[in-house]
Amino acid sequence: MARAETLPVEVVYCPQPGQVDQVRLQMTAGATLADALQASGLLQRHALVAEGLRMGIWGKLREPATPLRAHDRIEIYRPLTVDPKEARRLRYKRNKAPAATP
Repeated sequence: MARAETLPVEVVYCPQPGQVDQVRLQMTAGATLADALQASGLLQRHALVAEGLRMGIWGKLREPATPLRAHDRIEIYRPLTVDPKEARRLRYKRNKAPAATP
């Protein structure tokens, strides 16, 4: 009897800046993104609800029914806490050096 093909994948979630929770899995051929999320245990560990969760593969949004390929990196995206434009403005103001007077 032939062994079922396995796909090495990893599931990644950053619960907060600077912190990464990464799980490497061996999924069977035909597995979906939703299957990998459930198998990773990240949903339970971080009390995440699968419905309405934004997720993707290699930085591109994907649906839960997306079939996996070998070496996919599945990412769970958390909601933004600050508008990116506003964050840039705040960093600029904070790091702006005082103008030198002639």
